[in-house]
Amino acid sequence: MKQHYASSLDDQVLPMINNKNRHDHQQKSIPKFAILRGAVTVLTILSLIPLLCYPLLSYPSDPSSPLPFSSFSLPSFPNLINSSSSSANFLTTSASSPTSSNEDDDAVVGQNSVSLESNDKCDLFAGQWVWDPENAPYYTNTTCTAIHEHQNCMKYGKPNMDFTKWRWRPNECVLPLFNPEKFLEIVRGKSLGFVGDSIARNQMQSLICLLSKVNYPVEVSDASKVQTKSWFYSNYNFTLSIFWSPYLVKIKETANYSGRFDLYLDEADPEWISHIHYYDYLVISAGQWFFRPLMFYENNIDLVGCLYCKDDINCTHFGVTYGYRRAFETAFKTINSLEDFNGITFLRTITPSHFENGLWNKGGNCIRTRPFMSNETSLDGENLDMYTTQVEEFKVAEREAKEKNNGLKKFRLLDTSKSMWLRPDGHPNTHWHGPEETTKHNDCIHWCLPGPIDIWNDFLLEILKRES
Repeated sequence: MKQHYASSLDDQVLPMINNKNRHDHQQKSIPKFAILRGAVTVLTILSLIPLLCYPLLSYPSDPSSPLPFSSFSLPSFPNLINSSSSSANFLTTSASSPTSSNEDDDAVVGQNSVSLESNDKCDLFAGQWVWDPENAPYYTNTTCTAIHEHQNCMKYGKPNMDFTKWRWRPNECVLPLFNPEKFLEIVRGKSLGFVGDSIARNQMQSLICLLSKVNYPVEVSDASKVQTKSWFYSNYNFTLSIFWSPYLVKIKETANYSGRFDLYLDEADPEWISHIHYYDYLVISAGQWFFRPLMFYENNIDLVGCLYCKDDINCTHFGVTYGYRRAFETAFKTINSLEDFNGITFLRTITPSHFENGLWNKGGNCIRTRPFMSNETSLDGENLDMYTTQVEEFKVAEREAKEKNNGLKKFRLLDTSKSMWLRPDGHPNTHWHGPEETTKHNDCIHWCLPGPIDIWNDFLLEILKRES
């Protein structure tokens, strides 16, 4: 017991003695340690200054900064089309500068520093939009005179040109910037025709602008044709045309010009089908016109159904994909049946509109200033149905071409739907007319030039390179 008590006492007394000795020693050593402590403090401050001035992982608040971005924080938004719900909170968020919201995302500008596989095996259409201000814009409304007045967003003062500074980056490969010299060399001595509506014209004018850095064409259009136009690049013996055919099949507008059309679903539109034997490449598309009131005929006289027609009309009332499917089926079958056409037919898939806060004629607008990220939204509703329908018909035509034409005819997919669904910021909105024209509706269907639509011709060139 005594020994244990002594041990316990030693445990208490020894620390007291040691503490006293340590205190005495520290009092004697104060000057030396004070100097050392001060030196360490100064060195620490000096080492922190560069980090405070030049932080290693910070992101600029100005989106025009050259520092890289791969994503920005956005709330989920499942349905863009004809939404009447308020989006004020989202718009406040999307108007801010791009910042990374995912630590796992690659902070990459354009295609820099990416180890990827060969372009020949890559899905060009699966990817995301990345911030790339260095190469934008590819042209302006002063360097290209082919821009349609209604897509001349620069002229009509679209306030934020950031929509030109995002570039599509495929997940698995590099998509090079458009090379006008390369494109013109591939199509030397050939001809390319766009078939479709004003969105097809939109793409064709984008192509003319992209090529304008090298050569500008001479218009050689038939004066009697209002919408169908042609241009000729004499230095390359290359012809470029747009065939106005919003339904791809034969049509007739009703007598009172009410906006309702009669579609003859089993007869391709002679406006384009009678000319394509002169062409090496066709880019076929159709979309928004199929949301109008339509009457469907076959055998030239038989009324087989309608879309958005009055209830008292005695015929089958079809959904929006019926006429759409039949139009593509007829167009592709007619191409496959032509003996004098052995070119490449591209299907350019539907691109959705981005009206929010109302329908197009009910005050709907598109005022977002940033793209969506690929994990934030996806095609749905009628847009997905239309996309699926035309791709199904494309696959049937592609298979028939291989079986019946010994590979002489080719069908290729130009899948713009997924990438453009993410670009609500790329439309003219109000910036397609003068401010005094207050009765005009907003345009959330067509695309500003320059703008996101330019990537379609990057896709086109890359596929042509693979074919050649």
